[in-house]
Amino acid sequence: MGAVGSSPLVRLGLSAPSRPRWLGVAALGLAAVALGAVAWRRAWPRRRRRLQQVGTVARLWLYPVKSCKGVPVSEAECTALGLRCGHVRDRFWTVIKEDGHVVTARQEHRLVLVSITHDDNCLVLRAPGMDQLVLPIKVPSSNRLHNCRMFGLDTQGRDCGDEAAQWFTSFLKTEAYRLVQFEKNLKGRRSKKIFSSVAQDYEVAYPDCSPILVISEASLTDLNTRMEKKVKMENFRPNIEVTGCSAFEEDTWGDLLIGDVEMKKVLACGRCILTTVDPDTGVIDRKEPLETLKRFQHLEGTDQKLNHHSTTTTWASIYDSALAIFTLDTDVLVELRML
Repeated sequence: MGAVGSSPLVRLGLSAPSRPRWLGVAALGLAAVALGAVAWRRAWPRRRRRLQQVGTVARLWLYPVKSCKGVPVSEAECTALGLRCGHVRDRFWTVIKEDGHVVTARQEHRLVLVSITHDDNCLVLRAPGMDQLVLPIKVPSSNRLHNCRMFGLDTQGRDCGDEAAQWFTSFLKTEAYRLVQFEKNLKGRRSKKIFSSVAQDYEVAYPDCSPILVISEASLTDLNTRMEKKVKMENFRPNIEVTGCSAFEEDTWGDLLIGDVEMKKVLACGRCILTTVDPDTGVIDRKEPLETLKRFQHLEGTDQKLNHHSTTTTWASIYDSALAIFTLDTDVLVELRML
């Protein structure tokens, strides 16, 4: 992963309506996307691979502060550690306790009420009953470096200062908290330690397990037909929303080519209690949509359904953008050039 991390950034961007950018899925499996782009699925599993359309990117999201509201963007750059837009990076900030343990909306549900806007140099955080917090994106290197703990694994973060710490402490009103920022030279977590069964070896900052989460709008629509109270895409916090495919079809993808970026599927995303936190109120339900999700699960490549534990649903899949990033010839639309 270290060698891949030094690769140049590959831009995922909005294409003009008159000149859509074409996306594709490689013969090995699946990939991911940008607004206005089109995804393609393998159609020829041999050396001369052909790509078939599977959908279009509908939205792109960054979540600068873990568990806070997402920021919709029209374009993003794909890096080994996830998406970024300008100087704003996905899940590069997180709240911690004073002992270093990472805090998410699983514990502090009201984190989902913190909204974020940005310019080139600052994040602006707003929350109910709070004055806005203007947070410089560049943290002084003299600030304290924290050893952080996330799901039993060690990582690091640069302290964002006392003003940010007091802001989160005052808003959450439960105990003292601090805000930290990840830096590319800091210690992240290795995929093999997060999931020993994962074949790829990559590094993540503060995402749960992989740099990019992909989901289809059709999957959310299908889920909501089964529920009395509907849920939003924000419940699942994806980076890339794809439209134009069938419900849960993304579970069958392996490699996905989007513009110039090829992504490899890491694993299906096990859904957790965070999906039951209402993104509009910060109130946790602890039941839905997990109760509905656990009543059905689509088996890959079939229409068969299976009762399964609620945290292993397969309809939101994670892809690691750090693997096999390369550039296609801009004139090639249906065949993936071999490296």
